[in-house]
Amino acid sequence: MAITLTDKAATRAHSYLAKNERAQGLRLGVRNTGCSGYMYTIGLADTIDPDDQIFESQGIKLVVSSKNLPYLDGMEVDYAKQGLNEGFRFNNPNAKEMCGCGESFSL
Repeated sequence: MAITLTDKAATRAHSYLAKNERAQGLRLGVRNTGCSGYMYTIGLADTIDPDDQIFESQGIKLVVSSKNLPYLDGMEVDYAKQGLNEGFRFNNPNAKEMCGCGESFSL
């Protein structure tokens, strides 16, 4: 089991985490939504719950709840800029289909 960050994602995550002293890492997850079924979530992990799994990549703690782990296991998180848009991108080997806008996926 592993979740990793690319160099670009790690650089962005370090600057993101430096702005919040309480943050212990990044929390990754999924929620039911979108045209394909699931959407990725990413935010600050201010707490770590007993059922959380913790991965470390490039000095960043990646926190994932046990219920979300089957959806995210093996995923690589990247950070990209395209035109005026920028943000984290998710390279997930578990995703079978992506919607046309790239915001949601199905298993």
